Amino acid sequence: MDELARPGGDSAPIKTQGPVPPPDQRLRPPTPRVALVLVAATVVGLLLYLGREALTPFIVGLLLVYLLDPPVERLSRLRVGPLRLPRWLAILVVYAIAIVAVIELLNITLQPLVRQLADFIKNLPELLRSFDALARRISASYEGLQLPPQVRDFLDRTLADLGQGLGGFDPSILLPVFGSLAGFVSTIFGFFIIPFWVFYLLKDRPALTAAFNRSLPPEWRADAWAIIDIVDEVLGRWVRGQLVLGLTVGLATFAGLLLLNGWVDPVFGRFALFFAVLAGFLELLPIIGPILSAIPPLLVAITISPQAALAVLVLYFAIQQLENTILVPKIQGDAVQLHPGAVVFALIVGGTIAGLLGAILALPVTAAGRDVFRHLFRRLSRPGPALPEGLAAEGSPAARRSAGTTVPGSADGAPGSAGTTAPPGASDG
Repeated sequence: MDELARPGGDSAPIKTQGPVPPPDQRLRPPTPRVALVLVAATVVGLLLYLGREALTPFIVGLLLVYLLDPPVERLSRLRVGPLRLPRWLAILVVYAIAIVAVIELLNITLQPLVRQLADFIKNLPELLRSFDALARRISASYEGLQLPPQVRDFLDRTLADLGQGLGGFDPSILLPVFGSLAGFVSTIFGFFIIPFWVFYLLKDRPALTAAFNRSLPPEWRADAWAIIDIVDEVLGRWVRGQLVLGLTVGLATFAGLLLLNGWVDPVFGRFALFFAVLAGFLELLPIIGPILSAIPPLLVAITISPQAALAVLVLYFAIQQLENTILVPKIQGDAVQLHPGAVVFALIVGGTIAGLLGAILALPVTAAGRDVFRHLFRRLSRPGPALPEGLAAEGSPAARRSAGTTVPGSADGAPGSAGTTAPPGASDG
C-alpha cells in the first residue's frame, strides 16, 4: 500500500491500494501517425521483396553514392575567388578521376590476371589427377604400415567418422552465396542506368536530406537522426574496413606467394596475382571467404610436395592472424563485431535471400540492426537516460539537427535546417 498526503494540509497519510503508476516511457506508444508509417513501411518492404531480383544494381548504386559523396562534398565547397564549384561539376570531376583510376588498374592487372586464370583452369584437370595419385599413394602407404590390430581399428573408425562428417557437409548450403552469379550477368544491362541514377542522387542529396528532415515531426527528429548516425557509423566502418582489409590481404598474399615462388617452387609465381585477387575479393565473406581462397593454392601445393602444402598453410594462417589480431581491431573496432556463429548464420541467410550481394551485405546489416535494437531498447526503458553519449551530445549530427541547426551537406544553398517550421499536424508524434 502507498501513502498520499490528505487534501487541506492534513498531515495524516491516506492509505491507497495498488501500485503507483509507472513513470512515462521515453518513447510513447504508437499513435495513428506512427501506425500509418509502419503500415506504409510494411507495404514498401513487401514490394521491394517481390521485386528483389531487380534491386541489385540499385544497391550497388547506393554503395557508390556512399563512397563518392565525401569527395563530391569536399570539391563542392571549393571556391575560386568569389565563385564556388557547382555540385554537378564536382560530381563529373569525381567521375572522371574514378574512371581513370579503374582503367589504369585494369591496364596493369587485367591482362596478367586473365592469363593466370586461364592457365589455372587449363591445368586444373592435371592438378586433380596429381591429387588423386597422391591420395592413392598415401592410402597404399597406410595399408603397408605394420600396426597393431587395435590401433588400425581405431584409425579406421576415426577416418570413417571423419569421412562421414565431411560427406555430411552439404556444399549446397554455400550455393545461395554464389547462385545469383548467373542472374547478375543476365541483369548486367541494368547497371547501365546506375551512373545516371547515382549522378542525380549525388546532385540532389543535400536537398533530399533537408526535405526528409523537414518531413519528420519535431518529436521524432532526435531519435530518427540518432538511428541514422548509428547505421552510418557501422556502414562507414565496414566499407572502410573491407577496402583496407581486401587490399592488405591481397598484397600480403601476393608477396607471400612470391616468396614461396623463390623458396619452394616456381609454380606459385605463375598464379600469384590470381590467388592474391581471389583472396582480396573473398575477404568480403568473413570466415568462409579466407577458407575458400586458400583451397586453390593448397591444391597446387599438395601436388608438389607435403612441404609445399605446409608452407601454403603457414602463409595463409599467418595472414589471417595478422588480419584478426591487428587489422580488424584497428580498422573496424567493435562496430561490426559479431560472434562467429552469428556471422556464418547471417552469411547463409543473406546469401539465400539475395545471393552473393546478400552474403556480402549480411554482416553490416546484422551489425547495424543489433546496434539500432540496443539504442531503441535503451530509449524504451523506464526511467531511461538521455540519448547515448556521442549520439545526442552537443555537436553530434543528431543534436545539431534536433536543435535546429543546418543539416550537414546543405552548404550549397539547399534548405537543410531542422528548425524549419513543420507543416500543420507535424507535432503529432
